[in-house]
Amino acid sequence: MSKVAKLRAAVIGGGMGGLAAANAMMQRGLDVTVFEQAAALGEVGAGIFVYPNSLRQLERMGFGEALAQVGAKVGPGSHYNRMDGSIVGNITTTDSAGWNGMYGMHRADILNALAAALPPGAVRTGHRAVDFSQTADKATVRFANGETFEVDLVVAADGINSVLQPFVVEPSAPEYSGFRAYRGLVSRDRLESWPDQTHQVWMGEGKHFMVFPVRSGTLLNYVGFVPTPHETIESWSAIGDRDELAASFADWDPRVTNLLSKVESCFWWGLFDRRPLENWTNGRLTLLGDAAHAMLPHLGQGANQAVEDAVALGVFLEGRSNDEVPAMLRAYDNLRRPRASMVQTEARQNGRRYDTLYDSVEQRDAEIRDSAAFRRSLYDYDIEAVARSAVMAA
Repeated sequence: MSKVAKLRAAVIGGGMGGLAAANAMMQRGLDVTVFEQAAALGEVGAGIFVYPNSLRQLERMGFGEALAQVGAKVGPGSHYNRMDGSIVGNITTTDSAGWNGMYGMHRADILNALAAALPPGAVRTGHRAVDFSQTADKATVRFANGETFEVDLVVAADGINSVLQPFVVEPSAPEYSGFRAYRGLVSRDRLESWPDQTHQVWMGEGKHFMVFPVRSGTLLNYVGFVPTPHETIESWSAIGDRDELAASFADWDPRVTNLLSKVESCFWWGLFDRRPLENWTNGRLTLLGDAAHAMLPHLGQGANQAVEDAVALGVFLEGRSNDEVPAMLRAYDNLRRPRASMVQTEARQNGRRYDTLYDSVEQRDAEIRDSAAFRRSLYDYDIEAVARSAVMAA
């Protein structure tokens, strides 16, 4: 009986989704190369959440100890608040079983952990994809530096402005939400009485503010969501206006204003998403992460859904031959698209809960409290188990 040749995959994009996909596929026997357009994987961005639905997958992949070292546990004492500081309700930090698998994480820390697990040479920086082509049995990516790379399959994990997405679906522009997010980091030791291991959200008229710990609790990541009629670029590193940020929340809870008084500089980030795509896959090319399901951050699920994508892709491709690749990428597409589309839609809706003026504050607060059951069901989802069931049923 002949041995199935190891599949070769190219992952375009060295963000969290791309690096998670590379690890998930390599651990299941594929030969994977990641191509990142930046000159280096650097200290870019600020805080993200790792929730139970993705943490259980990352722990199975062997990252539990590394993430526990650099993450900041978030749990009891996390609250939704009105702008004056009065408590609306508890933030859900566990799945239905009560497992508190929730970390605040600096984006650079988790990227470093994922990259460190890959073999030397698996990540090639300075490679910006510009073109794609395929035949019945191969896929080829061309880069701006003139190089080409031929593989069995290509995973486009190159973000909301994906270069490869138009090779799968008709081109469309990302949609601006009408909000920008100011974000940055403050050293925990500059605040005397901040509650450790908690996520705090304040909701006011047309805007909201949140804080959570990262980097083992030594830093606090803050985000202020503010409406603006002018589009702000979608970037992790665009320099924001610190005074404008402080003025936007000047009459809020003293905990907010005190934290903002410690801010020396900040970034701002235009909030864009896309409506759910009708298709993620074309032959030997498939989309992953923001290239497939760019979503607003109001559920904190963008990176977490990318991890789910990565694990599902690995499950479907494990042990497969070259001629099975298109069918397996289609199976991945069919499984992942409905769930990711649901999360995209709910992220928009949750932003409306936070920022839209309701008929009454009580109505908004009731909806926020009622969202706990949805949160737990979101965190209960086990993509590896679901994908394996789909493979067995096929």
